[in-house]
Amino acid sequence: MTVTKENPQVRLRKFEGPLDLLFHLIEKNDIDIYDIPISEITDQYMDYLEKMSSLDMEVASEFLLMAATLVHIKSRMLLPDKRISEDQEEADPREELVVKLLEYRRCKMLAEDLRDRYRDYSQCMYRVPQSPASLGINPESAPAPVDEEQLSKSIDDVCRRNEIRFADIASKITHILKRDKFSIRDKIRLVWSKICNKGKVFFHEIFPVHQVDKMDRIVGFLAVLELLRGDQIIAEQEKPFDVIWIEQKHEKLDEERFGLDRNEETKELAAYD
Repeated sequence: MTVTKENPQVRLRKFEGPLDLLFHLIEKNDIDIYDIPISEITDQYMDYLEKMSSLDMEVASEFLLMAATLVHIKSRMLLPDKRISEDQEEADPREELVVKLLEYRRCKMLAEDLRDRYRDYSQCMYRVPQSPASLGINPESAPAPVDEEQLSKSIDDVCRRNEIRFADIASKITHILKRDKFSIRDKIRLVWSKICNKGKVFFHEIFPVHQVDKMDRIVGFLAVLELLRGDQIIAEQEKPFDVIWIEQKHEKLDEERFGLDRNEETKELAAYD
């Protein structure tokens, strides 16, 4: 068939049967299989059959039989059954079709699962179980039964070696996690002295990133928070992660508030790097 603007080439999916075509239409239109709009599905089904016939494709009898079934169900949906009284509830004419579609969907899912299994395991090989004699193993030459006393002694040796090894590891971890003590009061004095000298200073000028240890910066930040809580300074930051500038609020530091005038043990921060 020559392809032109007036005569475009039409490609239709090859369906394995009428249920396959019907199931395709239901999935395509996102239809609830338990509530099929039979009129719409029938029209689309007939449209597909017409296109298949126009392409000189052999339309099997089962496709035509399904078309007749859909037309029959459509007529039953439009015309009530006069043989049923008002008290009786009319059976849904779509029920038999729904059951067939559910069975087809189940078989289709199983077929897809089998196809995936074949793709994944078709190249796998398995080994048939063999007897010890075929592997060259003589049952008469099997090792003697395990000596319970020797086994218990071996277990005790392994446990003793593990205790020594774990004790060594624990001592190393304790050394790594040794507490480093930092004085917040010393950092308060440092921050206050910097502010007094310059009047207004940035936090990163007091604790430069590449020159001061991370824990020093953390304790310095805690010292700034203490000064703010004590209403001794003003600190502002325009946006998150931006620079912080600090300015003194009073001419003299209230040393008594922070315990800077007492010779007592300093506040310490236990940190693990």
